[in-house]
Amino acid sequence: MSSSNASSPTFNSIAAILETDFRVERSAISPDTALSDLGLDSLALMEFVFAVEDAFHLRIPEDRLDPREAGITLQRLCEVIDTESAGSAAAAQPAEATA
Repeated sequence: MSSSNASSPTFNSIAAILETDFRVERSAISPDTALSDLGLDSLALMEFVFAVEDAFHLRIPEDRLDPREAGITLQRLCEVIDTESAGSAAAAQPAEATA
């Protein structure tokens, strides 16, 4: 059990969204919690992913993370967000210059 990921800024942001917007108990939120175990129906799960994308100003490609896929954990979501954030930050510089 790694406690370092449980206190990462990405994880804390996701946990706050779950608590505030989706009324998930904080005790039910940990890095190894599967999205399917959060008690959200499929529509709420998609809304959660959209809320996370908005919070981090990115879009998660479905081939990187399909929230309907069994076994996707909050830790996996954090990893995808961190990877996408790093990639989009690097790609955003030239795109904004030409926009």
